[in-house]
Amino acid sequence: MQAITAQDQGAGIGGLKLAELPHPHAAENDVIVRVHAAGFTPGELEWPGTWTDRAGRDRRPSVPGHELSGVVTELGYGTTGLSVGQRVFGLTDWLRDGALAEYTAVEARNLAPLAADIDHTVAAALPISGLTAWQALFDHASLSTGQTVLIHGAAGGVGSIAVQLAHEAGAHVIGTGRPADRDFVLGLGAHSFVDTASFESAGPADVILDVIGGEVLERSTKLVRPGGTVVTIAAPPEVQPADGRAVFFVVEPDRARLADLAQRVRAGRLKPIVSGVRPLAETADAFARRQRTPGKTIIRVAE
Repeated sequence: MQAITAQDQGAGIGGLKLAELPHPHAAENDVIVRVHAAGFTPGELEWPGTWTDRAGRDRRPSVPGHELSGVVTELGYGTTGLSVGQRVFGLTDWLRDGALAEYTAVEARNLAPLAADIDHTVAAALPISGLTAWQALFDHASLSTGQTVLIHGAAGGVGSIAVQLAHEAGAHVIGTGRPADRDFVLGLGAHSFVDTASFESAGPADVILDVIGGEVLERSTKLVRPGGTVVTIAAPPEVQPADGRAVFFVVEPDRARLADLAQRVRAGRLKPIVSGVRPLAETADAFARRQRTPGKTIIRVAE
């Protein structure tokens, strides 16, 4: 099969190559998925799990990309809940080969059924961004109706979904980003927008969602209201709010929540933002993302 491989850890995006790899093996409780569309995270070439397995062994060449939508073609021993020919979407394990390949092996529990009226390219934009946004806002920050939430990077993959979810939950939503993102973010349902360079002008917030880290995260800890929460996916916070908390987390697979998010998409209550669709052979260029655009770029692997 054809796949995008990463062989040289120091080469970055330049080390991504289209190559022939053996067909994957379905271990116990796995399924093999014929990948139709895949998503990726630009920084994943820096993750340790991209290069080593759980025992710390070198697993190069590795296949990046951990969001997928496709069709089940094979069931591993003991697999339940899914069937051959079924449309599915979800996450691949961080420490196994990912979805930028024609076929990939995935634990069945990390996948959810996908309705026929959701396009694969839309579904592939949902798993990491959708689960991250939901878990940040509601599982970790307990966002509730009437609270104020400040969402950094509101035009990005995670941020654009977080804006929509927070708006539907009845929160007062403030988005941050580049000035060029203003109209887009307001169109998603944000009540106001501020430049990331001066987001303190938005005033205090009950919940702050950070996807940037560094100075932005540190400044955010000073803006949270007493009893409030800063949630970040960038890095463990070095500073805690004076009267609140700062939480770092890594998104976790959740079949039930994926199904709920997909139902919201079907009902028109949630729209994953797909800014572009590229073929598998252009993955390296998509990683480079020389032109910043809202939402996510998706790789179409199969028609």
